[in-house]
Amino acid sequence: MKKFLAFMAICLMTASVHAAEFQTITISELKSAIKSKKVVLLDANGTESWQKGHIPGAVDFNANKNALATVLPAQKDTLIVAYCGGPKCNAYKAAAKAAKELGYTNVKHLTAGISGWTKAGEKTDKSS
Repeated sequence: MKKFLAFMAICLMTASVHAAEFQTITISELKSAIKSKKVVLLDANGTESWQKGHIPGAVDFNANKNALATVLPAQKDTLIVAYCGGPKCNAYKAAAKAAKELGYTNVKHLTAGISGWTKAGEKTDKSS
């Protein structure tokens, strides 16, 4: 039983370390960054979902992941915000990690995702 409890404790610590890999950003903070034009959004929900509705200005990560360096700005300290469906979605990690691997140092996660964005009454853009 002690070995099992020790194993579970290690698993929980590992999960918390990975969960904190990218700082979170709130909808309010994101709205301020968008208003000041100081953010690049990466929508990791997939192209079909992106076409149905995304945060205005968001880049379709799946459609651009192979050329992400050409989509993101040259300044590596630019705020990059990755998001996906909502709090339980982990698809954002691929976009956030890709930006980090390209050398971006200010990568955050919109935990609320597109579902939280729309529930907050914020507008979305649709694309064909």
